[in-house]
Amino acid sequence: VQLQAFGGGLVQPGGSLRLSCAASGFTLDYYAIGWFRQAPGKEREGVSCIRGSDGSTYYADSVKGRFTISRDNAKNTVYLQMNSLKPEDTAVYYCAKDPLVNPLACVYRGSWGQGTQVTVSS
Repeated sequence: VQLQAFGGGLVQPGGSLRLSCAASGFTLDYYAIGWFRQAPGKEREGVSCIRGSDGSTYYADSVKGRFTISRDNAKNTVYLQMNSLKPEDTAVYYCAKDPLVNPLACVYRGSWGQGTQVTVSS
């Protein structure tokens, strides 16, 4: 059972990236999947999460209107489309299986896999 995050890179402010979270060993259709990030010197925070049961979503205030989470069950993958990127979005981004999701928060207490680095800089 594994999730792999990829798609990070270096992008200029105002640019876009799409991160992918690919599942292996299980079908993610019925699971909540979350994107989290950790910037240097800061705690890890929930960025965006999507529930498996009804597709409802959570977005951190800092990314609302700029980031979009989606899932492609046929590809067993969850995406995070990031537009209008800002230097403060620079962080290692992780995806996680089965976080607790509600409209106000997304919390994950399990172990972390390898993340993908996103750097927003001119």
